[in-house]
Amino acid sequence: MTEPGFLETLNSLFGGAVTTLIGAFTGRLMYHSGEVKLGRRRFFGKELLWEIPVAIGMAIIGEAIASHFDLGQPVRTGLVATLAYLGPRGAEALMTAWLCRKK
Repeated sequence: MTEPGFLETLNSLFGGAVTTLIGAFTGRLMYHSGEVKLGRRRFFGKELLWEIPVAIGMAIIGEAIASHFDLGQPVRTGLVATLAYLGPRGAEALMTAWLCRKK
């Protein structure tokens, strides 16, 4: 029997909702850290607080998309983390490019 991976372990310990939120907050933290590295933000600035509603919103959107495509939990969390990293503007740009390509 194979050992469970990181996401499977988080999922079994905390459940899918918490695992999804961890993925969303990790995605936003990666984006925030990149902005800090570029000198556009301080790490513990007011901007960090604004990442909370973005992470929660992107988790809700990501869960809806994952549910629509019937994705399993590890892929779900990866999708949420990716969308959270992109944020609303990045997700909009990605969706626009995808919809324009489909026409």
